[in-house]
Amino acid sequence: MTLAHVRRGSGPPLVLIHGIGSQWQMWEPVLERLSREREVVALDLPGFGDSEEHRARPTVEALAGVAAEFLDGLGLAGAHVAGNSLGGGVALQLARMGEVRSACLLSPAGFVNHREGVYARTLLMESRRVAKLTADRAELVCAGPVRRTLTFSHLAARPWRIPPGEAAGALRNLAHSPGFETVFEAIEDFRWTGPEPSCPVTVAWGEKDRVLIYSRQAPRARRRLPSARHVTLTGCGHVPTWDDPEQVAQVLLDASGG
Repeated sequence: MTLAHVRRGSGPPLVLIHGIGSQWQMWEPVLERLSREREVVALDLPGFGDSEEHRARPTVEALAGVAAEFLDGLGLAGAHVAGNSLGGGVALQLARMGEVRSACLLSPAGFVNHREGVYARTLLMESRRVAKLTADRAELVCAGPVRRTLTFSHLAARPWRIPPGEAAGALRNLAHSPGFETVFEAIEDFRWTGPEPSCPVTVAWGEKDRVLIYSRQAPRARRRLPSARHVTLTGCGHVPTWDDPEQVAQVLLDASGG
C-alpha cells in the first residue's frame, strides 16, 4: 500500500517511523539536520496521519511488512531505519526480518511487563480521549506554553518548546487517527524476546520518559539486546525530538553511519 511520507536530502537513506497516534511531522525538528547528510524518508504508518488503514490486523509484524514493501517500492530496500515508541518496535522487527542496514530505536515498544503495559495503555487511551474532546479547539488549547505543558507533559520533557501550530496539529491527528484503536488492540501483547538482529542496533531512551519508564524498561532492553549500543537521551521524554533536536539528530546520524 502507499504510505503518506516526506522525502528530503541526499546521502545514505534513513527511514523514520513514528509512534501510535502520531504522524511523520514528529520528526520535523530533526529533518533539516539529518537531510544534510542523509536521504530522509519520514512516513505515516497505516491508519495515522494521511495514510489509509491497513486491511489486515495491524500487528507490529504486519506494520513492518507494509513498511518493507513500501520502501522496496521507493527503491530504498536495505535503508537505515529509526523509530519512536511503536515505530521503534516496527524498526526492530524490520531489523529482525533482515530488511534494513541498521536500526535506531527511540524509547521502543516491546519491553514492558504486564503492569507497565497497563499503565502505558491507560495513559495513551486517556490522551486519545482528551484529544477527541479538544480537537475542535486545538489552537486555543495549544496557544500558550503553560497550556502545551499541561497537554503534552506525558510525552515531552519540555513540552513548551513545541511550537503552537505543531502542537495543535499533533492534537488533531491523535483525535482523528482512524487506526488508533485497531492498532492499539493488535500490539497489546507485543514483547521483544529475540533473537537479536544481525544488523547494528542502537537503543536510545529518554531519561524522563513518562510513558515507557526509562528506569525500568531501558535496563530490560539492555538485557534483551546485549549486542546493541545503548544510549541515554539526557533531559528527553518519550517523544524526544522537540526536547533536544540536536542530541536526537546526532544519535540518529551515529546509528546510521555504518
